[in-house]
Amino acid sequence: MLSARFHFQEIDSVIYFPSVGNEGRNYMKYGVAYRDRKRGVTQPGVRINLEDVLSKPEIEENYPHTVGYYLASFGKGQKWTPEYVETRTIANLEDFFKFLRDLGI
Repeated sequence: MLSARFHFQEIDSVIYFPSVGNEGRNYMKYGVAYRDRKRGVTQPGVRINLEDVLSKPEIEENYPHTVGYYLASFGKGQKWTPEYVETRTIANLEDFFKFLRDLGI
């Protein structure tokens, strides 16, 4: 399976979920990658806990978010836009977790 990616459109940030390695963990402890495309910043190290990403002020303090779900793709650059499999508006953390559950992540 390809890695799942979630693009928080208003803040132009992406959370990357690897296809393996998070089995049996609760969502907050998932190891993910994160990219703030506006600032060109990536998390330190290979992975970061999802909890640390979701507690970033730009996410935590700016609900609702429009989140596009897509699979790994090959585009790059500021003007690149992924082809979303599904897009949802999430009003809070529980909405995001429901999105993950609905997708089987």
